[in-house]
Amino acid sequence: MGKIKLNVLGISYSQTQSGAYALVLSEEEGNRRIPIIVGGFEAQAIAIELEGLAPPRPLTHDLFKNFADSYGITILEVNIHKLEDGVFFANIQCDKGGQRIVLDARTSDAIALALRFSCPIYSTDEIVEKAGIVLDFEKGAEFEHPGASPEEEDKTGVEKKKKDTPHPDLADTSMDDLKSLLAEAVSKEDYEKASKIRDEINRRSK
Repeated sequence: MGKIKLNVLGISYSQTQSGAYALVLSEEEGNRRIPIIVGGFEAQAIAIELEGLAPPRPLTHDLFKNFADSYGITILEVNIHKLEDGVFFANIQCDKGGQRIVLDARTSDAIALALRFSCPIYSTDEIVEKAGIVLDFEKGAEFEHPGASPEEEDKTGVEKKKKDTPHPDLADTSMDDLKSLLAEAVSKEDYEKASKIRDEINRRSK
């Protein structure tokens, strides 16, 4: 069973269900995408790391990394090894002083940790073939999920890709003010607001 390396393409907000998000993985050597429905907390943990935000206090996944670093534990790789009844299953392969340890984990948590440890994410040919969708994100293709609830974490699903349009509350704000608002949102741990501000800054920087 061949291993396929995956990269985190991004996270899209749900257009139909409040609190639901689609985490999109892409195969490194191919054009298939795997959308996974995740909860709001896990989506926030992944987005913060993707966007390079620095929380004033460590989030749960940051605490896990600090704990692991303190005890000489590193994550070698994350494997999405099973897809059953529409739910993804993952494990985390760790190293502690030459001892290899495999831990079961929810896929969203495993990916949040993989980003923090800068370790590779893998799946199998069978899973990518079964769950993968060929989409042209670069040309703005849209896709829609039939309607998963926020509790249906780590399930297959697709959402409409967030369009590259300005947020209505931020469109008329100057770049300097946006940067000040971003710093303020991070200091208050309002990461949803910080994400929207960062999106607007990135949109203008293109």
